[in-house]
Amino acid sequence: MEQSWRQAKGLFLTLLSAPLFWLVVFFIAPLSIVWLYSFGQNDGLVDIAFTGTWSNYAHAFSPLYLNIFVKSFWIAGLTTFLCLVIGFPVALAITFASDKLKPWLLLLVMLPFMTNLLIRTYALIAVLRTKGLINMGLEMVHNSVNGMTGGALGVFEPLALLNNNFAVVFGLVFVNLPFMILPLYSALDRLDKSLLEASLDLGAGHIRTLFNVVIPMAGAGIASGILITFIPALGSYLTPDLLGGPDSQMIANVIESQFKRANNWPFGAALSFLLVYLTFIAIAVQGVLEARARKRVA
Repeated sequence: MEQSWRQAKGLFLTLLSAPLFWLVVFFIAPLSIVWLYSFGQNDGLVDIAFTGTWSNYAHAFSPLYLNIFVKSFWIAGLTTFLCLVIGFPVALAITFASDKLKPWLLLLVMLPFMTNLLIRTYALIAVLRTKGLINMGLEMVHNSVNGMTGGALGVFEPLALLNNNFAVVFGLVFVNLPFMILPLYSALDRLDKSLLEASLDLGAGHIRTLFNVVIPMAGAGIASGILITFIPALGSYLTPDLLGGPDSQMIANVIESQFKRANNWPFGAALSFLLVYLTFIAIAVQGVLEARARKRVA
């Protein structure tokens, strides 16, 4: 028995060696180099001196960049809230759908993952631009009503749906909504349906059952959905870059400009790791809240 365990242990280490090597060489090592850059300073045009300075982190808390951080948090928080409001009814509908319909609904939710993010973003541009599908549809309705009223409505003015904060939030909700729906569905699908029936039989009604039974029991799924929606939204680069204007840039766009255009890698690395630290804090907070929820249930 001891010999077989040693053989299994050796096999386990052999199987683990390849992914561990990949993780260290292509993830931990590059991330460590970027972390060291955050404590360095530019030395000439291309060299970086590792001086151990904290000035890059101090500069990140200047009013200019602090406002960008706050704005990024606001946009990411609003995106997460809208994804939760839209995604919860969708996940609830999938949970109570028939067995034949449920796989097709899940496929529709996961279908965006089969298309490149860049293509989906350009599709949104075609929808939101001045001569896009929304404005063209509104113009057709306006012209029809205008013809019936003898021109009382005047000339149609296209809505400014692109190159602003609205477009960024709209695009982030469109991109991140599946990340909210799937964990919500996973939590709701495990609910004990007999508890819902008991609540309704006792006269609670559908609304009270939803808020007093369904939502508390789906708390873990809600927390997971919020976390995995908020973090990508906070670090989003492509969506605000293509859909937003000069005043709609988020912290990831600032980081990109520091590495590419400003050639200030130490400061860009400091901004990057501030996002990493905030991610770790968010994960830790979620872990604490889940632990307290388990204690309350126990």
